[in-house]
Parts: sequence; structure tokens; C-alpha cells
Amino acid sequence: MNPAHPNPSANADWLARSQAAVWHPCTQMRHHTRAGSPEHLPLVPIARGQEAWLYDFDGKRYLDGISSWWTNLFGHANPRLNAALRAQLKTLEHVMLAGFTHRPVVELSERLSALTGGILGHAFYASDGASATEIALKMSFHYWRNVGRPEKAEFLCLAGAYHGETVGALAVTDVAIFKDAYAPLVRRAARVLPSPDSRLAEPGETPADVARRAAAVLKRHLQEHGARTAALIVEPLVQGAAGMAMHDPEYLRLARALCDRYEVHLICDEIAVGCGRTGSFFAHEQAGIRPDLLCLSKGISGGYLPLSVVLCRDALYAAFLDDSTARAFLHSHSYTGNPLACRAALATLDIFSEDDVLAANRIRAQQIVAALAPLAAHPQVRHLRQRGMIAAFDVATDDPHFSRRFYRAALDNEALIRPIGNTVYWMPPYIVDAAEIAHLGAATARALECALA
Repeated sequence: MNPAHPNPSANADWLARSQAAVWHPCTQMRHHTRAGSPEHLPLVPIARGQEAWLYDFDGKRYLDGISSWWTNLFGHANPRLNAALRAQLKTLEHVMLAGFTHRPVVELSERLSALTGGILGHAFYASDGASATEIALKMSFHYWRNVGRPEKAEFLCLAGAYHGETVGALAVTDVAIFKDAYAPLVRRAARVLPSPDSRLAEPGETPADVARRAAAVLKRHLQEHGARTAALIVEPLVQGAAGMAMHDPEYLRLARALCDRYEVHLICDEIAVGCGRTGSFFAHEQAGIRPDLLCLSKGISGGYLPLSVVLCRDALYAAFLDDSTARAFLHSHSYTGNPLACRAALATLDIFSEDDVLAANRIRAQQIVAALAPLAAHPQVRHLRQRGMIAAFDVATDDPHFSRRFYRAALDNEALIRPIGNTVYWMPPYIVDAAEIAHLGAATARALECALA
């Protein structure tokens, strides 16, 4: 049974107060106030979370099918993460990392490097994914200047790429709705068309064929522009904001080889797809490669606290070591390497190792396949696909309000599932059980019929 709340009017009260005082992200705020219209996007007040569920102030529950924007790994109010944070609160809540250090940031940096086999030996910290992207871009640009190659100052991304919405990150984000309004502020970057998106397969092509075709385009670009290109940035295996566009690991293998040939840094943006989302701890591992720079955020703290990190190769780090301050990397954030966030990340890594999470997720992934299988026969479902704990399908409809209709219908069926355009996707926490996966399947089927009615 749903837990009751003593004040049944609390939902309405918090909704009114939020609309009066809070500017919510990624939202046309007018849509929150237009109940009954096709544009309406309900604002959901959340009182508490428990495991895979979120509860509002009136006791209604929602299964968190998208891990609260891809961040939550082990459920809400996880006892082990809670205990780690309580323990850290007793010793050190924060200290600046410029000129100081502390145990959680040292241990986390060591453990993350070890997960790359020591190839990525140094960690630089920030608070969010877009900041990690900007750090990686600046590191690459500054590296080439420090080694006497200032002409290598251009960046390259894939078609449909999303790497954040700050001004620097927008340079390598290829999603018009986020970028176009700020075009005069944004540095130009090149994009590679087409992307290796497996949905672009021609008759008879495999996903690996699509990857090789896209890599051939990358090769032609680098043949012409490689001498001026500092870095290629890629979301390995799954391009999230592009509609969970999935590609074969062959693309990463070929991209790594091309970056080596043309002396271009490979940046792997694993902000969304790292920490086990695709079936391996790092997505790029499925291609048997390592990048030059690796961006992590979202799940790295278990979904608890803002934290991002850029891991880099030692040779790149060494190019900044000099007596000249101008050759140093002077980027900084006030809460860089926050001890509480680092402790949450360490507790997250502990759960991965102690519970053999990746093995357990392989079983969950099979259950997700089974739960979504009936939808494959739906006449308007296209490209049902999966990579580890990410599953998605596209819906053939011209309704511009489909995503909002689906979202509202899913909430009515006790599920938080928020489509990207016409792409419906799941990215649940790693603690969902078979019954909860079945609940997501049933809620998705009902929401789909309601949204298309």
C-alpha cells in the first residue's frame, strides 16, 4: 500500500509555492500552468524517495524509470550511501582543493585510475557534467599550446552530440533546441555526419557496417583537418539526447586508431553512459580502448551529490608541469573535490565491488528485454533497442505533443518515464527487481496507448 500523508492538501501547497519561486530547468514554465491543454507538463512535488520509488506529499508513488535524469544508481535513501555520508560529516564537510588535499579525493582518484588500468593517471574535479566537458576541451586546447602546436585548436563532435549546455560545452553539442538561441555566444566546432547511429542502417547493413561507414567519414575529415583538430569528443555507445542513439563498439575502435594517426585527443564523455549503464563500468571498455580524456558525472556519486571528474593520461598532465604559471591549468570551482561528494562516490564504488553489480545487471537487462518484447509488435513502435541498462524505442507519430502526453499517462500509471521527443526510454536504478521491471513494462504499454489515442 502507498504510505499515507497526514496532509492531503500538501501537494497543491508545494506546487503553488514552487511555481511562485522556482525557475525549473529544461522547461517552458508556462507549460506547468496549463492544465488540460496538450502542452501541459505536470509539476510533481516529491516528499521522499525509497529504493526505486518516489512519493509525493499525498502518498502517490512513481517508479523512477529514468533514475532521476540518469543519476541514481542504487535507489533513493540508500542505507549504505547514507551511512557513508553521515560518517564523512563527522570529520570534514569541505575544504578548498587549491593548495589542500584530503582523504576522500585522494582515494577516489586512485580508485578511478585503477579502473582504467592506471592509463588515466590524474583526476580533475568539478560539480556537473557540462563543467567536465569544458575542462576536457580546455585541457586539450591548452596541451597543444604548451607543446608548441597552437594551430591544433578546433574541436570535433558527432551529429546529434550532447555534451552540456554551458557556453563552452555548447560548442560540441549538436541539439538545436539547446544551442540555437545562444549561437552568437558559442565557439564553432565541426561535426561529423552521419553519426554511427545504428538506426541509420541501410538494407542489409549490420550495426558494425554503419559504424565503419561513419568512421570512413571521420577519416576523410581528419585527412583534411587533422592538423588543426585538437580533440574529438564522443558519447561512447549511446548518444543520450539524440534519442538514445546506439552504435557498435567498432566505431570507437576505429576512432581511436584515427585519433592516434592524426594526433587528435579522443575525449570520451561518459557522464551519462559510464558507471555501468551500458553493461561495463566504462562504456569505452567494450571497444577495448582507452581515451585520452574521460568525463564522468551523474552516477559517479550514486545520484546523491553534484560531482564530476575528468581523468587524463599522464603525458597530457605532464605538459602542464613548468615553472611558468601561464602553462598551468588554472581552471577552478569553489567546491572542486568536495569531500562529501567524493565519499559518496567511494561508497558507490564499494557497492559495485561488493555486490558484483555488473553481473546482477546482466540478469536485469534480460528481464528488461522480456518486459519490452511485446511492444515490438506494436504498429507504431520502431527500433526497439538496448545496451545494458538502457532500453529505448521510437514511436511513429506526427503528434508534436506526444512526449508530454506519454509522460502524463506514465505518471497516472505510477511510473516516471519522460520521453525525448518521440523516443521512449528506460534507464532505471540498478536495484529494480523483476516485479518492478514488469510494472515499468505495463505502465509503458498503457501510457503508449493513451498517448496515441
